[in-house]
Amino acid sequence: MPKISQKGIAMPQSPIRKLVPFAEKAYAAGKKVYHLNIGQPDIKTPQVALDAVKNNSLDTLAYTRSEGSDTYRQKIADYYKRNDIFVNKQDIIVTTGGSEALLFAFGSIMDVEDEVIIPEPFYANYNGFSTASGVKVVPVISKIEDNFALPPIEEFEKLITPKTKAILICNPGNPTGYLYSKDEIKKLAAIVKKHDLFLIADEVYREFAYDGEVHYSILQEEGLDEHAIIIDSVSKRYSMCGARIGCLVSKSKSVIATALKFAQARLSPPTLAQIASEAALETPQSYFDDVIEEYVERRNTLINGLKEIEGVKVATPKGAFYCVVELPVKNSDAFAQWLLEEFYVDNETIMVAPAGGFYSTPNVGLNQIRIAYVLNQESLLKAINILKEALKVYKD
Repeated sequence: MPKISQKGIAMPQSPIRKLVPFAEKAYAAGKKVYHLNIGQPDIKTPQVALDAVKNNSLDTLAYTRSEGSDTYRQKIADYYKRNDIFVNKQDIIVTTGGSEALLFAFGSIMDVEDEVIIPEPFYANYNGFSTASGVKVVPVISKIEDNFALPPIEEFEKLITPKTKAILICNPGNPTGYLYSKDEIKKLAAIVKKHDLFLIADEVYREFAYDGEVHYSILQEEGLDEHAIIIDSVSKRYSMCGARIGCLVSKSKSVIATALKFAQARLSPPTLAQIASEAALETPQSYFDDVIEEYVERRNTLINGLKEIEGVKVATPKGAFYCVVELPVKNSDAFAQWLLEEFYVDNETIMVAPAGGFYSTPNVGLNQIRIAYVLNQESLLKAINILKEALKVYKD
């Protein structure tokens, strides 16, 4: 029979989704599963976005421009201006989710076998995007003991080779919830200018910064116009994961011109989803104030509960809505599957994301999981108790 490609064989499974069949079996057996594995907020989508689609009078669902509609890109630029990020609509390409934006970025600045340095653990799909693009991920490990802060800049310098094209960060971080400080961003800016590299920042969680901390974008840093590329999305900001609308933002005309060719090849981003996303930009600040207050309470509930479990170690996130948890187990993949197949408290169990898939270094993070605190506090308390009871009886 015809053979599957080596690239296809090398594509990693998602640690976030690969256990879905076991969860479905649990549901079929009448069990309740608390989903801590996926960053799907239970927060309601702003009504203004839903109404924009429901009340639309389009009689033809036509293509938009490949770079996205003029009105939507202008409103995105206005949104950035409100966040002290000064770009024009010409600096923005609307994409089908932040995922496509990152694929466009990789395709625009890297050739096969080029290298991108990424602090790990990192968003698991970065492994998939790099494999799909023929790009090599070069990891620099951040540690739970340091709350996953930026590794020393000397560690980055050691890894730079003639094949290195970019450094990629997620800020605030998925899966760690770490928020890079202004000083850390400046250190990264200095190294990419020194070595003539690109700095890509996945900033989809920009609004989710806690404890008085303030997000500092790479596009707020002077002198980075030819180096900085932002990946963004409406998925988390407005609880619109299903819209699949993101964008690539850069002041580099060559980056935008190149990315536009990739955008033209896929024709255009979804029209109705752009309409919803444009309307979402009218969401009042009070929406975010309420959402952030809710996430802070959930984070505190989760972190405080986890710290009371014997043998568990957890870093305290300053942003996003994830945390990495170190467990007293040898293999979190096996543990996560066991939870769904064999362990229940009052007919309920939890689904977590094994953290090994958030690393590219082999055999690192095998005793860790990522938890997304996207459930209400009552559900989080039940989930914490299930994890606590499970660890009492689990045998590797």
